[in-house]
Amino acid sequence: MFICIGCQWKYQSPDETEKVGVIEVERFDRMEYLYLTTGDFSALQQMKTLYPSETRILIEDVLKLGRVDEPDINTRFLVFFQDSTLQALMQGVDEQYKDITDLNKELTANFTKLTRRFPRLEVPRIYTQIGSLDQSIVVGDSLVGISLDKYLGADYPIYLKYGYTEKQRSTMTRKYIVPDCLSFYLLRHFPVPEWAAKSVELRHAHMADIQYVVNQIMGQRFFDNEQVLEVEKFVQQHPEVTFEDLLCAKNHQ
Repeated sequence: MFICIGCQWKYQSPDETEKVGVIEVERFDRMEYLYLTTGDFSALQQMKTLYPSETRILIEDVLKLGRVDEPDINTRFLVFFQDSTLQALMQGVDEQYKDITDLNKELTANFTKLTRRFPRLEVPRIYTQIGSLDQSIVVGDSLVGISLDKYLGADYPIYLKYGYTEKQRSTMTRKYIVPDCLSFYLLRHFPVPEWAAKSVELRHAHMADIQYVVNQIMGQRFFDNEQVLEVEKFVQQHPEVTFEDLLCAKNHQ
């Protein structure tokens, strides 16, 4: 699910792109919360039956507890979340994200804009989960998972306790969920070129290209740093460059 495959996508016609419809985020986190707080085996069965890919990604790739088909994995999963910090995170998610109508609207609007600018890009299926302060967003070819435990607010006590910097905490808020979804979904389909992957500078430059595009799609400067400003200057000097040209370019310096 996490292997980048370059600037190629399944073809989607412009007519299909225009018919994005309404994105309804799937609440995988609620089934997860029910199992982890009650030990209700039926909730676990629902997780595995209705959300097999999401369950595997959570257990194997996010939490790294082992293979989802191992005999004792259910117990390991349940025991792992008995930690008091993780219990508090689950409670925080339950309290802050009872209603996500706003996120559904924002995701619908902005993925509609995104697929208009990138007609061959599919609208992903989006779901929520509770991790353990690991990845904020997990991405597959047509799947995006939002770890709500990473978006509980800049002043959330657990973030302060575990030493997240002020800069980090400023992005661990509800308003950054949509720009992060767009950013990491674009990164999935426009990965750092293999020849540049070992260079920290080039990786940061590529991410700045993506952040610039997301700012433009959303019409707001969510990502505001020196490298994004450099991309803005470049595009102003080269108005013929499209978003796709920018993200697939080997080097725009």
